[in-house]
Amino acid sequence: MKSFVHEALPVRVVFGVGSLASVGDETERLGASRVLLIAGGHEKAFADEVAAALGPRLAGRFEDVQPHVPLGVAEAARSVARELRADVLVSIGGGSATGLAKAVALDTGLPILAVPTTYAGSEMTPIYGITSDTRKQTGRDPRVLPKTVLYDPALTVTLPPGLSAASGMNALAHCVEATYAEGANPLLSAIAGEGIRALAAGLPVVVRAPDDLDARAEILLGAWLAGTALATGALGIHHKICHVLGGTFGLPHAETHGVVLPHAVAFNAAAAPAALAVVARALGHDDPAAAIFDLGQDIGVPSSLAALGMPEDGLDEAARLVVAAAPPNPRPIDEAGVRALLADAFSGRRPRRQA
Repeated sequence: MKSFVHEALPVRVVFGVGSLASVGDETERLGASRVLLIAGGHEKAFADEVAAALGPRLAGRFEDVQPHVPLGVAEAARSVARELRADVLVSIGGGSATGLAKAVALDTGLPILAVPTTYAGSEMTPIYGITSDTRKQTGRDPRVLPKTVLYDPALTVTLPPGLSAASGMNALAHCVEATYAEGANPLLSAIAGEGIRALAAGLPVVVRAPDDLDARAEILLGAWLAGTALATGALGIHHKICHVLGGTFGLPHAETHGVVLPHAVAFNAAAAPAALAVVARALGHDDPAAAIFDLGQDIGVPSSLAALGMPEDGLDEAARLVVAAAPPNPRPIDEAGVRALLADAFSGRRPRRQA
């Protein structure tokens, strides 16, 4: 067995149907007296409920939540946090809301209580991303790791089946890449494997029966495990491609993960056989790239970058930007290899192992 270092991250997790009702007690545990509530329009009903529960501890709300955390939005939220003299941030929503809270925490050091309503998993990581001049810059900083996360499966029931499927594939990508990322170890592989199993079991059910709370809980469990597994590992080629396509070409984050993932797995298959054997066992299939592609087809996520609006004449630039970022990856990357991966993802053809 290879040597490794594992660092457990200090996040308090409250999981269960109805856990949103504990938001008042949980902010009190953080010493909150002036809470800034960050939630977009889609989460208004939940945000109103939380605002009422916070009562006089609510200092204000910030609702301009946008994908990929544009720098201007991050700066505006930071200014509001300072003007309100906020002492705790509460974010409600998907990865965009959590990401915005992280951008504020990075600048102010304020603690975050995150209430995810999708399966992004970023609430469990110290990873942040901010987009400026069409470039999404990511980094790690302990200041952005939420102190507390409330997982309430009931909050995900309003997530439409299509968005549930895309968000779940985003979580699946976190699990898969954690198996071969720099910093991978036996514990993280076990966590990732269980996350993959939970997601693959729950997603087809939720797409067909959106009100199934047991299936919603299964997927949310998978998302929690996905974020936990990803939190201490380095992001590889899959995530770097998705960040480039989102930040530079404006592609939707979760859907892009669903399209790219099977092709990234095929790209790395020969270089990371032991890691991807974990994925194969969790999926019950000897070809994990094909199994992930089939799962995406089954739950109705887009299968091609073309369907997401990616311009074909941007593939060369995307390959160049990915290689220039030099993400750690089991298989060494070059422009020809990344360009071939992107071409497969663009066309939506069934993944094939690259030479």
